[in-house]
Amino acid sequence: MPLVTSKEVLTKAQREGYAVGAFNANNLEYVQAIIDAAEEEKAPVILQASQGAINYAGLDMIVAMVRTAAEKATVPVVLHLDHGTSYEQNVRCLRAGFTSLMFDGSKLPYEENAAITKRIVEMAHVVGVPVEAELGQVPTAGNITWEDVEALMTDPEEAKRFVEETGVDFLAVAVGSVHKMTAQAAKIDVERTKKIAELTGVPLVLHGASGVTDDGYKEGIKAGICKINIATELNKAFTKGMHDALAKKPDEIDPRRIVGVGRQYVKEAVKAKMRLFGCSGKA
Repeated sequence: MPLVTSKEVLTKAQREGYAVGAFNANNLEYVQAIIDAAEEEKAPVILQASQGAINYAGLDMIVAMVRTAAEKATVPVVLHLDHGTSYEQNVRCLRAGFTSLMFDGSKLPYEENAAITKRIVEMAHVVGVPVEAELGQVPTAGNITWEDVEALMTDPEEAKRFVEETGVDFLAVAVGSVHKMTAQAAKIDVERTKKIAELTGVPLVLHGASGVTDDGYKEGIKAGICKINIATELNKAFTKGMHDALAKKPDEIDPRRIVGVGRQYVKEAVKAKMRLFGCSGKA
C-alpha cells in the first residue's frame, strides 16, 4: 500500500494503548528485514532515516527503497525523518516524500527550539504531514551518571507549554533512556512520563530505547509512550549475523550470503520488539 503518515498509526496506538516500533533503516537489508517483520507480525511500522543514514545512502535512494517496499506491503508503513537537524533538512525530506518529520532542537534554548519547530509544523501541516519534536535531552552512553540523565529530563509543565505554542503532533521526551546503550539497563521515570502525557495530550516518543528493559517498555507504554525508536539493537543484530556467517564460512566471497544472515537477524529482532510493544496484529 502507499506510505501513510505517522499520525494515522500513532493516534490509533494512543487510543488503544500500545506503541508502534520506529526502526532505523540504514540500507536495503534493513528495509527488507523491517517490512518483512511487519508483514509477518501484521503490525504497523515506522521506518526512520537519520542524518547519518541520509549521508550514507542518499536521500532519494532511501525514499525509493522504502516506497518500493511499502507499495508491496499489506501493512501501514511510515517513512520518518529521525533527528532532523534543521528547518532546511525537514523541507528537503518533505519534498522527497517523507510522510513524517522531526526537528530535534533539544540542545537549543527553549525559545529557539519552539520557534523552529513551529515553522516546520506550519509548513508540514499544509500538506497533511505530522511533525515530531524533542524537549529535554536524551544523553549518549559514555561517562554519565543517573544524576546526569535526570538533570536533562523533560519538564512536564514546559512540555505542555511547548506543545501549545508549536502545535506539534508528537513529543519525544527525555525520561531516562540513553542513546547508543548496548545493554538493557536504562530506567524509565514512569510518573514523569505519565504527567507529560496528561498535560500535553499528544502521543509521546521514546528515543534511545535500545537500552530500556522489557519492563521499562511496558510501563512506559502504559504511561503514554506511543512510538519507540530502535537503532542500536538492530545494528548489533546485523553485525552479529555477519560475524556468525563468516565464522561458519570464513572463505565465503559472496557478500549476499553474509549480509543475508544479518538481514535475518534484524528481522527477528524487529519481530520481538513488535510483540513487546503490543503492535503485533494491529495493522
